[in-house]
Amino acid sequence: MLSLPDPGAAQQAAIYTERYRPRYHFTPAVHWMNDPNGMVYLDGEYHLFYQHNPFGITWGHMSWGHAVSRDLVHWEHLPVALPEADGIMVFSGSAVVDWHNTSGFGQDGRPPLVAIYTGHHTDPDHPRQDQRLAFSTDNGRTWISYRGNPVLDRALRDFRDPKVFWYAPEAKWVMVLALPMEHRVQFYGSPDLKTWTHLSDFGPAGAVGGIWECPDLFELPVDGDPQRTRWVLVVNLNPGGPAGGSAGQYFIGHFDGTTFVPDDPVPVGDAHARWLDYGADYYAAVSWSDVPGLDGERLMIGWMNDWRYANDIPTTPWRSAQSLPRRVMLRAGDGAVRLVQRPVAALSVLRRRQHHVADLPIPEDGVDLSSLGIAGTTLELIAEIEVGRAEVVGLKVRVGADEETWIGYDAAAARLFVDRTHAGEAGFHPAFAARHTAPLAAADGRVRLHVFVDASSVEVFGGAGEVTLTDQIFPDPASDGVALFAEGGPARLVRLDVWELASAWPSTAR
Repeated sequence: MLSLPDPGAAQQAAIYTERYRPRYHFTPAVHWMNDPNGMVYLDGEYHLFYQHNPFGITWGHMSWGHAVSRDLVHWEHLPVALPEADGIMVFSGSAVVDWHNTSGFGQDGRPPLVAIYTGHHTDPDHPRQDQRLAFSTDNGRTWISYRGNPVLDRALRDFRDPKVFWYAPEAKWVMVLALPMEHRVQFYGSPDLKTWTHLSDFGPAGAVGGIWECPDLFELPVDGDPQRTRWVLVVNLNPGGPAGGSAGQYFIGHFDGTTFVPDDPVPVGDAHARWLDYGADYYAAVSWSDVPGLDGERLMIGWMNDWRYANDIPTTPWRSAQSLPRRVMLRAGDGAVRLVQRPVAALSVLRRRQHHVADLPIPEDGVDLSSLGIAGTTLELIAEIEVGRAEVVGLKVRVGADEETWIGYDAAAARLFVDRTHAGEAGFHPAFAARHTAPLAAADGRVRLHVFVDASSVEVFGGAGEVTLTDQIFPDPASDGVALFAEGGPARLVRLDVWELASAWPSTAR
């Protein structure tokens, strides 16, 4: 049995002021993190489990790290929930509140919290993955491994990432699982979380340029109408995303408790893929279960990294962050139903000093906003820009000596982009310094941007949230400038609101 380091001591040692340390994105105090897991809400707490190496800053010894939050902004680190043990790593999975105690794990009338995860056997002579259970009766603070594990074993090498939810019309549990190499997901049903029956398969469809992983399935109303709902099937893949590496795609359709059928046939091919995010650093996206009062929305979060360079990014003593939590909803338009994503409103608690600019011409030589006192390394910006005669127009952030990150709009191509070619440190991998684009139509000649800048990332929500781009950047901490730019002709800034953001971590809050 591996001996885990004391998480309390690790948390005390990390003061969240290191170079490149995000100030308001979730990061582990120390060591490696990847996929978010076990996203569930219980008794006022949002649980965030995550793939974690408790012993180093590269992938290995996969276990479930754990944190909780009451507002999705401020997080409390908890001890490792599910450690690697007996030659079995704890791969990705989900967690549910077993409200009806179908599993029998509950005590004294209290429903158990049940984790369903993939057991990855490390014996090279007998490689396989199976599905396992652990349960908690104290709000996830301590965990007991189910003695009957595994609960689902097909003796397959790649068979992972169970997402489980309660399907009320048939009073049963449904599990969505990935067959990564076959570009398929499978659906299983169970009355008690312990015995599982195969229901159906979906795929291949859409993007198949990489392995399929970390599926999710949930129902949402279209345009907030509870009488008109669709099911959203999320499938993450690596590589093969729009930026070349890790990414997530989604399918819209119907689920009857047995089979998922997309609204329209989805042939194989990138041209038919609907992407969750067009940046390089949004992967393994999954949603929270059992969150009350969402009013037709779902909360989602993704791993803010890319497997091409994830083990090499220049951070220490931790590696990787999670994205901001997002509100996702379905909107109809142009003959299709699509996901729209927006940042959670709770992030506004971090807003400090505000700057407002309106009706400002943007000449071709640009506008340096530092003269107006607008600068910073942790910012929220909401901009509306009239494209005018400009061919390309937008914002520059984290501007410094020979460094800048462009967030712009290409009018001719009708594409939003993030260009991190000159954003800062990039020599750790040849794919990092790049420009990433997303399709976005200007509305009446105007483009709206909602941007979050942190110490080592930008997250961009375009339009009303129709497209997003999430990218890591590693600029010098002194690079804190903000500017407007236009190429090929002048443009006009209709309005810009900028907030300097405080840290979400108590040791660095200001």
